[in-house]
Amino acid sequence: MKARTILGMFTGFVLSALLFSSAEAELLFSTGSVNNSIAVASRPGSAGLFEIESADDFALRSATSITSATFTGLLTGASPTVGGVTVEIYHVFPSDSNVARTSGPPKFSTSNVPTRVNSPSDVQFDSRNSGVSGGLAFSTTTLSSTFQALNSVQPGGIHSLPTTITGGNGTVKGTEVQFTVLFKTPFSLPADHYFFVPQVQVSGGDFLWLSAERPIVSGTAFPAGFTDLQAWTRDAALDPDWLRVGTDIVGGSPIPTFNAAFTLIGNQVPEPTTLLLVGAGLIGIALADYRRKKLS
Repeated sequence: MKARTILGMFTGFVLSALLFSSAEAELLFSTGSVNNSIAVASRPGSAGLFEIESADDFALRSATSITSATFTGLLTGASPTVGGVTVEIYHVFPSDSNVARTSGPPKFSTSNVPTRVNSPSDVQFDSRNSGVSGGLAFSTTTLSSTFQALNSVQPGGIHSLPTTITGGNGTVKGTEVQFTVLFKTPFSLPADHYFFVPQVQVSGGDFLWLSAERPIVSGTAFPAGFTDLQAWTRDAALDPDWLRVGTDIVGGSPIPTFNAAFTLIGNQVPEPTTLLLVGAGLIGIALADYRRKKLS
């Protein structure tokens, strides 16, 4: 059998494996049921509006391609209009971070925040934007025309030390909306612990990301070796630091902690060594069959 034929067989196998993997996208992670415990602002910066980022974590046991996601929040205001969506992925501190600007172990505090332990990193690992070619496409589904969250962290509600604890900004009402985002260029992520950060640009109102159950009951259990971390947030004035929504901002006794409502969809990516081994096995079978037919 010619080398070109063998190479063609192997290339076809690899392409088929990748296409099959893409077609078999499945639910990778979910924080479970949405609740009304809190709603936290999250938006990109724009003319006259400072950036706000809210983050919740997920973990991957193997290399994964994330092709789409959903997240649920409130749209406030009399007639809010969604202008765009951004999704960012962050590592967990201290990756992608300047540890030297912190106090070091065990708290890794700064002049702005009491700790950076288990926070998102200083800077994003990757992102997709609906306004950029190859970014993302999104759609919205109204779940409830009137929804009230019992507490909130609204624009202007994030403060640095020594006044991080505010109790929150109180109840907030809006339209409960689920966003479905399709990543035109999937996120290709190695096995690791990450934070998911959705931002929604709204005119005539605000987007506030709704909370989900914590601990996770109806969603996806974290794999062994990973801990479900609480939600974090920051605005442009606090950047590059982050605050815990429950522990550092809401406070109280007992201290509440929150997850945020989102799901991730995609597929695990076969390891290159696995593809090579399986491909070599298939080619070996084909060669053996070829020799058998030739001898007979």
